[in-house]
Amino acid sequence: MKKLSESERARLRWRARRGLLENDLIITRFLDRYESDLTDEDVSALSLLFDMGDNELLDVLLERAQLEGKYDIPPLRRMVRQMQEL
Repeated sequence: MKKLSESERARLRWRARRGLLENDLIITRFLDRYESDLTDEDVSALSLLFDMGDNELLDVLLERAQLEGKYDIPPLRRMVRQMQEL
């Protein structure tokens, strides 16, 4: 597994910035813990997750809604579960 370069990590963290503070806190905590273990597939999946609207994402992270459609993929299910457990 290749490690993320400094610029890739910075780009990922920039994309992770959300309009809702709650999302920011959950995602930042996840990245602080797991960033060094992320695979290219994980980074692609997170980029997809970051396309989700803020309120929709918060509902998923707080377990008020499930991942659906194009977001319902194994890497996102795993990472969302990890975010929920932190």
